[in-house]
Amino acid sequence: MRVLVVTAVPVERDAVTRAFGGTPETVALPGTELHRLGAFDVLAGGAGPAAAAAATAFALASGSSAPEPYGLVVSAGIGGAFTPLTPLGSLVVASDIVAADLGADTPDGFLPVTALGFGRDRFAPPPALVRKVAAAAGAAPGPVLTVSTVTGTAERAGALLAAHPGALAEAMEGFGVAEAAARAEVPVMELRAVSNAVGPRDRDAWRIGDALAALTDAFGKSAPVLEGWNRHDDRHRS
Repeated sequence: MRVLVVTAVPVERDAVTRAFGGTPETVALPGTELHRLGAFDVLAGGAGPAAAAAATAFALASGSSAPEPYGLVVSAGIGGAFTPLTPLGSLVVASDIVAADLGADTPDGFLPVTALGFGRDRFAPPPALVRKVAAAAGAAPGPVLTVSTVTGTAERAGALLAAHPGALAEAMEGFGVAEAAARAEVPVMELRAVSNAVGPRDRDAWRIGDALAALTDAFGKSAPVLEGWNRHDDRHRS
C-alpha cells in the first residue's frame, strides 16, 4: 500500500525520509515536490491548515503518477504538547484530529463550527491503526489540536485544555490534511514529535533537534505498520 506523508516544512519532510534510507526520487507538484522512497511519498506542504489542505489535495489528485493509489495519508511533524502528559522529545499519535479554533467567538465563549450548524470540527483516524502505530513507535495516543495561531500564553493553553479535555498536543496542519484526505475518501492519521510545551513561548526551552530525531525514529519503527495496514481489515479489528 502506498502512503502519502504531509509535513509543513522541508526539515520535517527530511526527518521522515531519513527513516527509510537511500536517496529519494523527486516528483514535481504544483508549488512543492514529493520525495518518494519505496511505498512512501513525503512532501512539505506549507504551514497552517489551508496550505496543508491544498498540498494534500494536489498530491492526492496527482496520485496517478504513483505506482498505485494512496491507501493512507499521514500528517506528520513536530508540535507543542500539553506537558507533563507528553514531555519534550516524546511522540503523539492522534486519536482525534481536532480543529480547535474553527468556529465563532460569542459573549458566552467559543462555539465550534459544528455548534453553528455546519461543517465538522474533528476527524477520527482508524482506531486499530492508531493503537498499532502507538505501540510500534512508543507514542501516546490522544487528541491533537489543529490551530491557525500557535498558542503563546498560559491563559490560552488553559482555555484549549478546558474546551478539549485530554488533548495531548497542538500543531497547525493536521485538520487541513484530514479534510483533503476525507474528500478523497482516503483514511488519515497524525503523528507528532514534541518540540516544545504549549503556552508561553520560550525558544530557549524548545528541543527541535530532539523532536526531529524522534520523528525519524518513529517512522523507522512504524513504517511496516503503515505500509502493511489494510483499511478493510481494520474495520473488523477496531
